[in-house]
Amino acid sequence: MDLCLSLFDGVKMTNELIFALHVGTISLSTLLFCRLGKEALIAYVSLLFVIANIFVIKQINLFGWSVTSADAFIVGISFSINLLQEFWGQKYARKAIWISFACSVFYMITTLFILGYTPSHADTAHPHFASIMAFTIRIISASFISYLITQFADMHLYGYIKKQTHGKYFIFRNYFALGSSQLIDTILFSYLGLYGIVENIGHIITMSYSIKIIAIFMTTPFLLIAKKAALSQNKN
Repeated sequence: MDLCLSLFDGVKMTNELIFALHVGTISLSTLLFCRLGKEALIAYVSLLFVIANIFVIKQINLFGWSVTSADAFIVGISFSINLLQEFWGQKYARKAIWISFACSVFYMITTLFILGYTPSHADTAHPHFASIMAFTIRIISASFISYLITQFADMHLYGYIKKQTHGKYFIFRNYFALGSSQLIDTILFSYLGLYGIVENIGHIITMSYSIKIIAIFMTTPFLLIAKKAALSQNKN
């Protein structure tokens, strides 16, 4: 961790640059997991959802506004689910939603066990874990509600647009479905999970959605790669 911080300080990386690298890393990883097959991509979606629930309480400043650091993960999830639906069908997109949901339930339950243990006298990490996980139940509960509504909305909207466009306009379909579903997610999760925790809920909603839109447009090169690389040959 110290090495990572020293690296960022050494090259004077701004939050905006780190965010660009963050989105790029998640988008590239999405393509790599997609090439490994539908099972790998479903596992990746589950991992992203658990990670997003851990880091959503970390607030950062982007372009002078206070936002959470988990927005890139949420965009990555919807991007992955759209690729699942594009190359393997709605059945596997739905499967990814439910499996990732189950993984987060498991994460919440095991978190309660971890916090329930009495720490040893030599344990210096417990206060930090307790602080990070203090809002876990509320955040996970809010995530459950907003995640299921958002991802099913994205899945059905993407499927509807794909049908109406006869499978054409891949980039547009992703933009429209992601933009619409992320607006739902931002409003729902902000009020259910972060109201009273973050400094300014209005800033969070406005900037989180703006950041998500930026992140969605930043995935364009990866969408083009996904289409041109004919990842559908990996279907089993």
